[in-house]
Amino acid sequence: MSTVTVKVAGMTCSHCASSVHDELGSIPGVTGVDVDLSSGKATVESDSPVDNDALKTAVEEAGYQLAG
Repeated sequence: MSTVTVKVAGMTCSHCASSVHDELGSIPGVTGVDVDLSSGKATVESDSPVDNDALKTAVEEAGYQLAG
């Protein structure tokens, strides 16, 4: 099991967080996603480590960017 937390820039509402949640959840191997709107952080749990490019692409598909 692998867990990674990323900071997402630009989320301002629950719809934003839901979009990010759905896109991250569609990455193959991801078993759970928790998006915290107030902190701007998304935690992704998976069977094996998720490639950073896959995380970046999923967040961008939702219309946002990884911060930091």
